[in-house]
Amino acid sequence: MREPLSVSIRQISVSGLLERYTVLLLDAYGVLVHGTGVLPGAAELIGRLNRTGKPYYILTNDASRLPATSAERFQGFGLAIRQERIITSGELLKGFFSAHRLEGSLCVALGPEDSRRYVEEAGGRLVPPGEPFEVLVLADERGFPFFETMDLVLSGLFRKLDRGEDVKLLLPNPDAFFPKADQSFGVASGSIAAMLEAAIHARYPHRTDLAFTRLGKPEEGVFAEALRRSGTRNMVMVGDQLETDIRGARAFGLDAAWVSGSDAHLALATLPAHLWPTYRLSSLT
Repeated sequence: MREPLSVSIRQISVSGLLERYTVLLLDAYGVLVHGTGVLPGAAELIGRLNRTGKPYYILTNDASRLPATSAERFQGFGLAIRQERIITSGELLKGFFSAHRLEGSLCVALGPEDSRRYVEEAGGRLVPPGEPFEVLVLADERGFPFFETMDLVLSGLFRKLDRGEDVKLLLPNPDAFFPKADQSFGVASGSIAAMLEAAIHARYPHRTDLAFTRLGKPEEGVFAEALRRSGTRNMVMVGDQLETDIRGARAFGLDAAWVSGSDAHLALATLPAHLWPTYRLSSLT
């Protein structure tokens, strides 16, 4: 039987984290920003880190913006975050393409312009939805007419699979939803991938191999990149999502501080005890 939350997860402050760890890893959405602005305490925290020279990185599943674009957006919100401090799931495409020899492959990339840039920088050759392709990269839920594009993509997938051809399905951002302002939420690319997988499995129930390869948190890619850049495992992940931020960090062997509301402990029932957060962080202030 699990211990009560008050015993199992220690409360900690931002100052406590800064004292204990060499490097802070920060989630973007839900910790620093929401869909349209900055969350309480974010500007003060980033200012404090910059003033003291404390190493930190933003680990984000956002594959719709290049690091330079994200930095510009953060700075527009009053967060002085340089692009070299940002590690995105979109950047993981380059390593995946190299490891699986996908350079030169015909790719449909779903997302805005920066999403397509990620695919091009990885070595993919972009083709529009409706054209024959070898790789489908579902980078973001924005940047394309949804229903028309989904119909084209699904039809193209079915044609390839009916001919017995292989196809790579890549999902840089596995998030199912993201926080917007005023306690509202938006559908993210992970939900769209689940919809496509359901359609594929309904038509090909015997093909258990037909699923998106997920690259972002909770997978290890962004954590491994943070380790490469920082050179230390004395890092702590600060995140609001148990299934991505916290699960991913703990599985990678890092401590994690969970930014959560007063009743959010109910969600712990879905997470194995060994992947529970190390700390509870009530706020960034």
